[in-house]
Amino acid sequence: MELDSIVGFLENKSILVTGATGFVAKIFVEKILRIQPNVKKLFLLLRAGDTKSATQRLKNEVTGKELFRVLKEKWASNFNSFLSEKLTPVPGDISCHNLGVADSNLREEMWREVDIVVNVAATTNFDERYDVALGINTLGARHVLDFAKKCVKLKMLLHVSTAYVSGERGGLIQEHPFKMGETLNGTFGLDIEEEKRVMEERLNELQSEGATQEAITLAMKDLAMQRAKMHGWPNSYVFTKAMGEMALGHFKENLPLVIIRPTVISSTYKEPFPGWVEGIRTIDSLAVGYGKGKLTFFLGDPESVIDVIPVDMVVNSMIVAMAAHANQPCEVIYQVGSSLKNPLRYSDLQDYGFRYFSENPWINKDGKAVKVGKVTVMRTMASFHRYMAFRYLLLLKGLQIVNTAFCQYFRGMYTELNQKIKFVLRLIDLYKPYLFFKGVFDDMNTEKLRMVLKASGAEADLFYFDPKCIDWEDYFMNTHIHGVVKYVFK
Repeated sequence: MELDSIVGFLENKSILVTGATGFVAKIFVEKILRIQPNVKKLFLLLRAGDTKSATQRLKNEVTGKELFRVLKEKWASNFNSFLSEKLTPVPGDISCHNLGVADSNLREEMWREVDIVVNVAATTNFDERYDVALGINTLGARHVLDFAKKCVKLKMLLHVSTAYVSGERGGLIQEHPFKMGETLNGTFGLDIEEEKRVMEERLNELQSEGATQEAITLAMKDLAMQRAKMHGWPNSYVFTKAMGEMALGHFKENLPLVIIRPTVISSTYKEPFPGWVEGIRTIDSLAVGYGKGKLTFFLGDPESVIDVIPVDMVVNSMIVAMAAHANQPCEVIYQVGSSLKNPLRYSDLQDYGFRYFSENPWINKDGKAVKVGKVTVMRTMASFHRYMAFRYLLLLKGLQIVNTAFCQYFRGMYTELNQKIKFVLRLIDLYKPYLFFKGVFDDMNTEKLRMVLKASGAEADLFYFDPKCIDWEDYFMNTHIHGVVKYVFK
């Protein structure tokens, strides 16, 4: 594996990016445009009905964001014309054949021009409907591969997965590809076509019964969890992402394939500026709840390692891998995380959160500062169930008795509390595998990529992705939590 100039490699290249409105894709697009203005074209696939709505989505959800302010300052009055020249919004849907691209002229242009396909499209919802998760994360990956094979100039396909396709296993988790049909619990019979058949059969059954949309959604979410757990995965997100990897590896033929498996992705470390984040991501939901005074307890092992990696480091690893493996038939897995080289513990997160919000309290809608305290830590599921039983389930039982005595007078209150408790228990069931996670992600391949980058010379500083350089206390206290408060708190 050798590496010449990465910036030079990107010159005059055409890149197709799926899932273009997603968090990682935006950072990727901004970085390419900023470091190599002579990139030929970025075809950005967006879920939209036509070019007009795709163009509007691109402006509202991507280039109109503060993320692009550095680029905007650089190009000044020429910013919009530069974007028009370099970006082509593509209305489509990866869950469809030919990525749902209806415009035959645009399709032919992409097949003629595209050098690199970057698949970032995914549904990351742990509790997604099975038809949606399978359609995007598994079948969508296959559709991207089929489309990529039609690109006559194609140099490689880069697919962004997740490190958590490993499920709940502990110890050192290596950068191994999945074989088609492989499961995490040793069961036999995992077959993507069979999963599709089971999903379609259940969906047709519900529709023929005249089930409401709400009932269909709930049933398809339950089916997703049932199928995932049957084969050893904790939720439909990582199960369908693992099957997506299987499909790519099995059907790729001689196409160069790189799979990036990031861990928990956080705000930008450095570029285009520190602390940019969007949407409530996994660990940020804890920060939002805690800062607003709504999170009073934490479930999990405080000494467990939480593997966090800033999004700009993920994007840098993607770009370096693209340049390193173009035109080289391969299937390489890169796990991009921090647990092996620079571990961060839940207890550190709790400490940073307490200190940050003690010094910078959130001002609520009444104009009052929210005072935070140390959270109660429950280290086992048993202690959590005891807590729920004493604090809520007894209250719910009491409310049920009172409600019966008063002829359903408190029915609304009982129903609301019951729904809240069920919601919390479902959330805990979804996140439990990660709150007590004992795995550490090996990054031997990623380290080799870093070494090749370092040996290549001057561009190592431009494409940094070494977690060892992160001072977690400084990053969380001065960058990440500040970014979450600025961009995520409402």
